[in-house]
Amino acid sequence: MAAYIARRLLATIPVMAIVGIFVFMLLHLTPGDPAAIIAGDNATEQNIAAIRARLGLDRPLHEQFASWVWNTVRGDLGISMFSNMPVTKLVLQRAEPTIALTITTLIVAVTIAITVGVLAAWKVGTLLDRAVMGFAVMGFSVPVFVVGYLLVYVFSMKLKWLPVQGYVSIDQGLWPCLRNLILPSVALGLAYVALIARITRASMLEVLAEDYIRTANAKGVATSNVLLRHALKNAAVPIVTVIGIGVALLISGVVITESVFNIPGVGRLVVDAIARRDYPIIQGVMIIFSGVYVLVNLAVDLVYTFLDPRIRY
Repeated sequence: MAAYIARRLLATIPVMAIVGIFVFMLLHLTPGDPAAIIAGDNATEQNIAAIRARLGLDRPLHEQFASWVWNTVRGDLGISMFSNMPVTKLVLQRAEPTIALTITTLIVAVTIAITVGVLAAWKVGTLLDRAVMGFAVMGFSVPVFVVGYLLVYVFSMKLKWLPVQGYVSIDQGLWPCLRNLILPSVALGLAYVALIARITRASMLEVLAEDYIRTANAKGVATSNVLLRHALKNAAVPIVTVIGIGVALLISGVVITESVFNIPGVGRLVVDAIARRDYPIIQGVMIIFSGVYVLVNLAVDLVYTFLDPRIRY
């Protein structure tokens, strides 16, 4: 088991190296000069050149890359070009809303998706099954920002049940915090629920057709035990896989969701940084998001070994 974990950890190194190269080159080869943006419209060429020299943008590209990699490995993500604050500090200041939104979305989405997926497989061919499949298609078809604006219009503007936007820290109470996260979590988790529910249904249908399930039913085992202890446990590997893959949906959806609901999280920080071509912030956040995604997939690989002990061999 220890050797398996070590191999999986070593496999993340080349992945992060490729991500780092891609992130650095993508930002530096796209049109736009951050020095010109900082200097303003009335700046002279000398002023722009001085700012480029101060930011180190006048150095050869390979030197900039080597310096960036060395600082990133040491945990230094650089200094924001506009606020002159460390990127790490800016990210930590915005981390709480993003983490809270992601956790609530994960808990709600996974619980609902697995429940409806199991029920749809159990009642295959019925109205419930068709409703779940229709919901899955709708969840993939409707963009996050459209769902967000619809939720705001119905539950905030018309019914006035929930706040339109903003974020309340958990230090001010659990319910005020959750109240502001309900609509963003639903908007962000809709596609995630559809994805997991669809895979859960397909995996459960395959397992429910096995001989040992028919044997358990013939022996009079309770339906709940058959579905949860026998079927769901053996169908868990593809479900866990898609949960890990779906984290990418959450990471990309956080940026849009936080903009729609005016949540001061890391997503909003990225949007502002892109508008101003603030390289250090964009690079730092993308590296952090990529690292989180790699670690989540590593955790999924380790969970496999508990769900199916044959994998570790």
